[in-house]
Amino acid sequence: MPPLRRERREHRRCVAAARARARAVGNLRNSPNTDGIHLQNYKDVNIHHTDLACGHGISIGGLGRYNTKACVSNITVRDVSMFKTMTGVRIKTWQGGSGLVQGIRFANIQVSEVQTPIMIDQFYCDKRAAAGACTNQSSAVVVSGVQYENIRGTYTTKATHFACSDSAPCSEITMAGIQLQPLMVLPGHHPCSSSSSSSSPFCWQAFGELYTPTVPPMPCLQTGKSAGNRVLSDHEQY
Repeated sequence: MPPLRRERREHRRCVAAARARARAVGNLRNSPNTDGIHLQNYKDVNIHHTDLACGHGISIGGLGRYNTKACVSNITVRDVSMFKTMTGVRIKTWQGGSGLVQGIRFANIQVSEVQTPIMIDQFYCDKRAAAGACTNQSSAVVVSGVQYENIRGTYTTKATHFACSDSAPCSEITMAGIQLQPLMVLPGHHPCSSSSSSSSPFCWQAFGELYTPTVPPMPCLQTGKSAGNRVLSDHEQY
């Protein structure tokens, strides 16, 4: 499809955003899409009382592929349990895209043996993508206003992973009631320490506020808002 036609199609999808509710959704081992719930170019979505097992958990994205514009806003995911998923609640965007993800709330999430329960990845790239699709690009989909509330349980790799863009850092991230314990305590690592172990929370260009102390601690989340991040106006989004 020619780039201009693809861009127009993405623009129409962005403007004609949908409103939806979902509940009681399961992800089977042989599911064709490994994202248990996959959201792209939607607004005003409420997902609740859902159980997921295996697969990739709940993903917003991937957004901005092929340098397209993505618009996702006012998404609530609450009262969800996940068992042995790769990620828990995740926002993923491709480099080179544009647009905005804002007004996202993840609340009352119970995880069990999940590899990485909390993730924002602005460097997402499908391993099956064509050669050159994963090269570094300066533009990015802006991620702002993401709330994490009462996310508890066990993880197997890393509790939190915030990999945000240098050109469009993540802003206004808030966290409260985060209690995530490693399934197996690694040698020399205590779940309440700020160890430099590879299992410790990771943040890059992530800005926000901790409303309550987190387990494990997250000293990597920068307070305030990056001077380089500017939330787009409605006119710029659409």
